[in-house]
Amino acid sequence: MEAESEPYVRLATMRQLHQAVADLNTARSLADTLQTVADGIVNGLGYELACVNLVRPDGDLVVAAFAGNSAAEALITGRVGSRTSWERRLSMGQTWDELRFIPHTDGWVLLDDDVPQWHTDGPDPRFEDEWHPQDRLYAPMYASGGGADLLGVISVDRPRNGRRPGAWGREALQMYASQAAIAISNARLRANMQRALVRLEREQQALRASEESFRQAFEYAPSGMAIAEMGGDQHGRLLRTNDALCRLLGRPASVLRRYSFADLVHPEDIGTLLRTSAEGGRAELRLGRRDGTYLWVSLRNSVVADTADGPRFLLTHVEDIEERKRHELHLAHRASHDALTGLPNSAELRSRLSARLCERPNAAVTTPVEALDAAYGDIDDPDARTHGYEVDPAPGGPYDHHVHSVAPDTEHDDGAKGLAVLFCDLDGFKSINDRFGHHTGDAVLIEVARRLTTCVRDGDTVARLGGDEFVVLADGLGDADAADLAVRLRNAIIPPIRVDGRAVRVGASFGIGWAACGMTAEEVLRSADQRMYVEKRSRSKVHRRAG
Repeated sequence: MEAESEPYVRLATMRQLHQAVADLNTARSLADTLQTVADGIVNGLGYELACVNLVRPDGDLVVAAFAGNSAAEALITGRVGSRTSWERRLSMGQTWDELRFIPHTDGWVLLDDDVPQWHTDGPDPRFEDEWHPQDRLYAPMYASGGGADLLGVISVDRPRNGRRPGAWGREALQMYASQAAIAISNARLRANMQRALVRLEREQQALRASEESFRQAFEYAPSGMAIAEMGGDQHGRLLRTNDALCRLLGRPASVLRRYSFADLVHPEDIGTLLRTSAEGGRAELRLGRRDGTYLWVSLRNSVVADTADGPRFLLTHVEDIEERKRHELHLAHRASHDALTGLPNSAELRSRLSARLCERPNAAVTTPVEALDAAYGDIDDPDARTHGYEVDPAPGGPYDHHVHSVAPDTEHDDGAKGLAVLFCDLDGFKSINDRFGHHTGDAVLIEVARRLTTCVRDGDTVARLGGDEFVVLADGLGDADAADLAVRLRNAIIPPIRVDGRAVRVGASFGIGWAACGMTAEEVLRSADQRMYVEKRSRSKVHRRAG
């Protein structure tokens, strides 16, 4: 079972990785892109040294960028290693998915080959996964189409934590290498396109040759390209699309000429598209395919100008980022959900609970008019400034759309509804864990999570706080409703659970707390936890075990 702090570590790593990938798109030239790739390894992925080896036209690999040590950079940048030596390295050692790790015990045979290298002496490792100065870790980069078309190799050295990367670090490095390959390919493509556009402007005598060069770069680009009108009634209408974009959207060029990107974009992303600057603008959004599905793409705009009449049309580069978005969503899910049960973890629970709370206490509304005022703001209320908003049309003005959470009166049931927080602690779980082992304990936790989930409504939250503690968030309940829900959840937990042919049973103690604005998430959870312990102590041990 994961430590409670690991989701935060993963989230921080994901943010650093996301920033490093985002920086790849800011470089203006191929040289800047290569150096940004190396710097991203050092600044974002936790290695002290990084080297980018790029495949030359003759097949050999040249050290194109280095980060982390100026002396090493001056010594080996620009030096060349033969393709044969590199292929030998990429076939040795241990395969970590697409990565290649050569431990120092195997890599001594590489000390005299012609691949430029830099390493420092150091002591032998003290434990199994400690990094040795002569360990080697390579991340191959392949061209956009994938397969065996090698674009280059990233080599890294000296992790800052002194250990060989685990599964999480390997996945981050592999994903970064994939995005670096795309950035390098795009930098080359942009350089080619820029040269073609310069020729269109400056070489009037070679206009036909320049147009042919542009046509080929446009038509045969590996990613989608489109030319659209600028200005006038038909602004944004697609004039021309290449085969890659037609394949990407599943529509023929003749059909795409009827649309603009505004017609194809997902309704939720129309604002992003409209905010994208025409010149040098970039946006990540979803475009509709012919089959009705949506695909995540990155749009990059350039203005192709006529020297006499000004801008004539818009050149848009469309890159498929569906796989990257899927990885981001996967990483985000792993960072916010419990690895064992798949339920939201402690961090996600606190985030969802905090989203329902504000600092304004005693925010109850008692009449329909007051409810409308709370939702839309009562600009005629002379006491408006005391309710946390200003009578001002600017953002943060009178329109307070936050739906305040109010705790029902548990002493006198007045029919009020609120956000119930049910804190669940399993009874008898420790004895099962001690007697039958963690495998059985994990199976019990998974089944309890499943039973809790099936007993709540869509929109309710079932989260694992840690160990054998669960929390249920259920909105729109009165005091009696919450008590009934606790009974149903307890009754769902207590039937025997079969694990490896044996039946085991656990009970459950529930404490019911209420979320109310003016409280913090920690205060709400602590209140429910305390009530759970009161309820647990009020029942005998046998009664608790029986549920």
